[in-house]
Amino acid sequence: MTIALKQRISQLLSSILFNSAFSGFITGSIYQGKFKYLPCPGFNCHSCPSALLACPIGAIQLFVSFGAYHVSFYLLGFLGSIGAVGGRIVCGWACPFGLMQDMLYRIRLPKIKVPEIMRKMKFFILFFVVLGVAYYTKEPWFCKFCPMGTLEAGIPLVSMNADLLQLTGWLFCLKISILAGFAVWMTVSKRPFCQTVCPLGAIYSFFNKISFLRLKVNKKKCIKCNLCADVCPVDIKIYQEGGGSANCIRCFRCTKCPAEAIKITFNTTLQH
Repeated sequence: MTIALKQRISQLLSSILFNSAFSGFITGSIYQGKFKYLPCPGFNCHSCPSALLACPIGAIQLFVSFGAYHVSFYLLGFLGSIGAVGGRIVCGWACPFGLMQDMLYRIRLPKIKVPEIMRKMKFFILFFVVLGVAYYTKEPWFCKFCPMGTLEAGIPLVSMNADLLQLTGWLFCLKISILAGFAVWMTVSKRPFCQTVCPLGAIYSFFNKISFLRLKVNKKKCIKCNLCADVCPVDIKIYQEGGGSANCIRCFRCTKCPAEAIKITFNTTLQH
């Protein structure tokens, strides 16, 4: 079984697990059981009718806006523990929105790369929108326009509840337009949301250089054939950015290097 196939199976099973409260699509309501107190490790809307877990970004905005101490050490500890073990490994192996982007990119259309400068936007989104704007306005503005939220929660809930349908207006139309724009972008670029916007990916990326599970690049062996970039879901050249790159989602596809220049390592030393 190839690494790519293993990754697809893991993504699919994770997506099903994170959204296993299937009765929500029958009742048209949101699951509110005990599991909703647990954060989802991947990017998945907690308002989806079948969502079992809470969205960590939504939870962060909630605590920033209304928490007594404006921080949840439990939530930060949860995300930090995942990041310390594998960096952005969740992005590569267990993110429902990542799976959607990978599937849409398979559509046969002309392809374009995400501009390098746009990869920094996710840090702006994290600090300015998720933290800054939420703190000052007391509103979860990222959740209001999140394309994953529109896809998993907005569309299903509105379609199943006539009362909600009557309340839709320009804001809902804007949310649909943002989702449609990203969907089109996903067909021509590799994971544009992950590369440019995702605040959860931004959080995990801080751990890529210090995580227990990492990639090691032997530049002496590297023949710069660019096969690693060809198979990379986020379009990076690992031999240039290094195994600790903040953009690497730890899918490990590049480890099938013909020169055996890329290896999975388990250690505690900093790498560049």
